[in-house]
Amino acid sequence: MFTIIYADDFLDHQTGGLHPERPDRLRVIVNALKAAPWASSLQWQLPTSIYTRDVMPAIARVHTVRHIHEVEALAMKGGGRLDMDTPVSADSYDVALLAVSGWLDGVEAVIENEEPAFILARPPGHHAEKDQGMGFCLFSNAAIAADYALQKPEIERVAILDWDVHHGNGTQHLVENNPQIAYCSLHQFPCYPGTGRSSDRGAHNNVLNIPMSPGSTIAEYQPAFEKQVMPFLRNFQPDLLIVSAGYDANAADPLAGINLQPEDFGTFTDYCLQITRRILFGLEGGYDLDALSQSVLATIERCL
Repeated sequence: MFTIIYADDFLDHQTGGLHPERPDRLRVIVNALKAAPWASSLQWQLPTSIYTRDVMPAIARVHTVRHIHEVEALAMKGGGRLDMDTPVSADSYDVALLAVSGWLDGVEAVIENEEPAFILARPPGHHAEKDQGMGFCLFSNAAIAADYALQKPEIERVAILDWDVHHGNGTQHLVENNPQIAYCSLHQFPCYPGTGRSSDRGAHNNVLNIPMSPGSTIAEYQPAFEKQVMPFLRNFQPDLLIVSAGYDANAADPLAGINLQPEDFGTFTDYCLQITRRILFGLEGGYDLDALSQSVLATIERCL
């Protein structure tokens, strides 16, 4: 059985009717998964309630207390914005805490089952810096999950693969000084947020950035995987692979200019499975609803 961690509470992070990071993203994915011919192979799991698990120690290991309190204070006053692109609604703080809890549940499920799992949550996280949220992101879910995993006796090294079309500036900055975490990103360049140059290597040669030109297709991505991503990950030998699974590199996506198709994310997944079956996929971007749902299906189907 393939574990999917999801709760309807993730819909309660309200961003406004015209914002691309909207609740409908999760609704279409859930509907597509439940209608898939292999739906009986899915095991749906609720994230651990934030009233049962205190996620604050895990978040505070990655983010400043000031940033955590800023998100909480905005929510308590009914909402506001961390920046022009990053709204916070009255429920967003609790939803973001629950998302973190779900990512931690995902780490535990992958370790226990020795099989991949998918955390289907929002808000996303890979742009969130140590002391600020940005780019639709409140807390750095992947970095928090990686740090949490390293507290487990079975895990000595964690790799994060970020295939979102935008560079995960927050994730990289939060993990690049930790020799037990490797970070690899394939992203459109130039593009928001302007980070992710190939010259970035991390303090321990543990960062690999692969800027992709606008218009790139699977014909450019496959050589990047085979000649750069796979050797990098194999050399690092991770005990756990976390995938920041953004799907805004689809040709149909309105926010960038990469020309992948949904089935190409199945190819990416095949590469990941050559590294390990201990994979936690976590949703990041992806804003064309049909391309998003079909890409998630392509990812999960390869794991079954």
